Amino acid sequence: MSRSAIRRSTRTATCAAALCAAALTASPATADQPDPSYSYFGGLAAELTAPGQPPPGANDWSCKPTAAHPNPVVLLHGLGNDTVGWNTLSPVLANAGYCVFTTTYGVGALGPIMGAVTPVATSAQQISDFIDRVRAETGSDQVDLVGHSMGGAVPFYALNHLGAAPKIDHYVALGAPLHGSTVSGLSSLQPLLESIPAGTELAAQCGPCQLSPGSRVAVDLNPDPAIAPRIRFTTVVSRYDEIATPWTTGLLDGPNADNVVLQDLCATDYTEHFELPADPVAVRVVLNALDPSHAQPVSCTVVLPFAGPPIR
Repeated sequence: MSRSAIRRSTRTATCAAALCAAALTASPATADQPDPSYSYFGGLAAELTAPGQPPPGANDWSCKPTAAHPNPVVLLHGLGNDTVGWNTLSPVLANAGYCVFTTTYGVGALGPIMGAVTPVATSAQQISDFIDRVRAETGSDQVDLVGHSMGGAVPFYALNHLGAAPKIDHYVALGAPLHGSTVSGLSSLQPLLESIPAGTELAAQCGPCQLSPGSRVAVDLNPDPAIAPRIRFTTVVSRYDEIATPWTTGLLDGPNADNVVLQDLCATDYTEHFELPADPVAVRVVLNALDPSHAQPVSCTVVLPFAGPPIR
């Protein structure tokens, strides 16, 4: 064999070895994740088959953010847990190259199957501590937050009272009871609850109960984008929301806030509260909010309550 052929062979072997090494050391958070199910039922199935497991693509603590996506993304669930809530968006973000982290916060008597139930101040402290952990592990100054329902509202407590504002870059809230929620009229039963023995204490220890419109905690939440003018806020709401009601409770007012009503983008999107984090229309809005310089057009489709698109 000639010397030039030997050199070419050596270079080829070296390149192959480098490619193999890169493949072996690739972070799972940036590797392809399974195709997500754009359905709330997909999250329920994931919880039944692997209870308590992080959603696909989440919580790779060796993941280091890239120049393209310098902020790790923290996903904050609503009433329930991160397995159910982020079975769709977590792998979508991981496939897009983000470092994704989730946690089930605010766990009460029912255990990790049901988070976001403790008092707002307690949940906010746990969220703040988790943000600090993600920043420390990834070496990032800031994170991007994406929260659904209580997970979209409670961080405002951390902004106002726990010094979290400098730690957050983008803040996306999906169907969040930012100004309190009537829960389709169920909040009117709270005085009845408080009239029975131990009912007052039970309501005081229930985070969602604390966010009745006009309550002291709802006022303390102070969902005003002006308190953090450097943060870019994006809200995503559905006119068919049955939990964060009226649906306008999920909107913010300020020059650093963008409000997206799904039906204004897609009249055939019938998503309600629980399907919202898995809704493909909402998922595209989230991706555009996190990376506006590479925003893509929203593709309108039929989205059914709970079930998502009938065909995708």
